[in-house]
Amino acid sequence: MTHTFPLPHEARPWVVADIGGTNARFGVITRPGGRAERIMVLRAAEFPDLETAVGSYLTAVGVDGQPSAMCAAVAGPVTGDRFRFTNGTWALSISETRRRLGVEELHLINDFEALALSLPHLREDDVLVIGDRRPDTALPMAVLGPGTGLGVAGLVPVPGGGWVPLPGEGGHVLLRPGHGEDAEAIDVLRGERGGLGLVTAEHILSGPGLTRLYRYVASSQGEPAEALSPADISSRALAGTDHLCTATIEAFCRLLGTFAGGVALTMGARGGVFLAGGVLPRIAELLVKSEFREGFETNPTMAAYLHRISTVLVTAPYPALLGTRAWLESHSETREAVPA
Repeated sequence: MTHTFPLPHEARPWVVADIGGTNARFGVITRPGGRAERIMVLRAAEFPDLETAVGSYLTAVGVDGQPSAMCAAVAGPVTGDRFRFTNGTWALSISETRRRLGVEELHLINDFEALALSLPHLREDDVLVIGDRRPDTALPMAVLGPGTGLGVAGLVPVPGGGWVPLPGEGGHVLLRPGHGEDAEAIDVLRGERGGLGLVTAEHILSGPGLTRLYRYVASSQGEPAEALSPADISSRALAGTDHLCTATIEAFCRLLGTFAGGVALTMGARGGVFLAGGVLPRIAELLVKSEFREGFETNPTMAAYLHRISTVLVTAPYPALLGTRAWLESHSETREAVPA
């Protein structure tokens, strides 16, 4: 009996990528089920387009064979042949770039779709469990993460094996507090918005949102706010040298927990809610000790349901590269017949 499935190999590897607003991360897959090898992080602004960046990467890491396929995780929805990257300088036609790269296939997928696809492939040392519940990858899962914005996606198992990712724009839902102090913060930030005065989750639960929350905390305590970046706030809170930054991180984690609980209920994510993105790994120590789980389980009717759901911080350095590999394994037509 012969099975047919995607098979990268040393001569015709796959290229996987995760392209953000600042950095482009590349790796190659040379064997079925293998993790990305020869990973390199490039600054996107140093290259005029994706094609040049890929060529520079392949030359730098010594990939001699022509890749057969490439899949890149990108911020934002991919709805047609043309796509503009969040770095503001790259725009491309997928079909034309595929031709110029000389690959048989070029796929762009949403970055949180890639993160969702990575979840079944995470190892124990890729995650940090928050609370006492372990994830169950046989059940529906969700992933969310604050960074420049707030991404959300789901992952649902299908009969017979495999997974269906559910990318969306959940970071733009209105934020609902579950704690009195948090409600006051949202009221103040609502006033800053003007117009309808609506506060979305992303407005607070993101890197820029962390700065907004810090300014509110300082104002609420009658103290001046310094001009701090999200990284500054995180660093001071970790060092325990700034009570305003500590209070900001505490409120951020609690609000994130409330939002994550809502995501779990909406998606029926009984297999677990995974936390990713650029902000949280930096404050892992504080997140574990915070009221995140309290916020997660705060619900007048579904607290027991939420109590049974695992919450997990993804600590793997390049999880989206796992997801882009998984996408190619299930969608690529660069296949070879392999004896069972």
